[in-house]
Amino acid sequence: MIYVVFVEPETPGNIGFLARTMKNFGLRDMVLINPCQLENDSYYKAMHAREIVSNRQEYSSLEEFIKINKIDFAVGTTGTAGGSYNIPRIAVTPDNLAQNLNEKGNIALIFGREGDGLTNQELELCDVVVSIPTHDVYPILNITHAAAIIFYELFKTEKAYPVEEIDEASVEEKQDLIRDMNEVLDHLDYPDHKKKNASTVFRRVMGRAFISGREAHTLKGVFRRIKERI
Repeated sequence: MIYVVFVEPETPGNIGFLARTMKNFGLRDMVLINPCQLENDSYYKAMHAREIVSNRQEYSSLEEFIKINKIDFAVGTTGTAGGSYNIPRIAVTPDNLAQNLNEKGNIALIFGREGDGLTNQELELCDVVVSIPTHDVYPILNITHAAAIIFYELFKTEKAYPVEEIDEASVEEKQDLIRDMNEVLDHLDYPDHKKKNASTVFRRVMGRAFISGREAHTLKGVFRRIKERI
């Protein structure tokens, strides 16, 4: 299941526009985090996607939504991609995400506030971050424009990507590797602030790599040997 999550929307009209865009690409599960008051404009702008607005879920925080719905893979979005020293904002492009995404279970596509986007703390909850390359003159896209680009990239590769040939690592296998990494960091007596960054980097690398089951098995063996040596 793919959830489309809108964090703290500020204008009712954008909620309707997002619902309309979702329906264009076959998505139907809308989640609003601490939204503004919905008005008739939300339903008017949704046009033939009013049922998506009507059936929306609402939560007080992103953490609450992820925990209650047992999200297996969270995709954050940002208009300001980071470099090597802004780890939470290291991003992939929508086409790269679409070509590699073959996650089973519950997926969340998370869009931030109209003005400020997602915070670094919210992005740290995500397994991978997506950013859309734009012109320097006006680099920030409206949320519904950004959503349309990401939805399109996912939709157009839906059947073309040869997922049947890939033995993809399960959610449990990936979580095991992240736990192994954190255990290694604990044994190394890493300072807390460096351990948090290292853990986030490893989780992001895992998210971008879309590793196979065989690769996960091999890495599990490597971590086992590391822990034995330590």
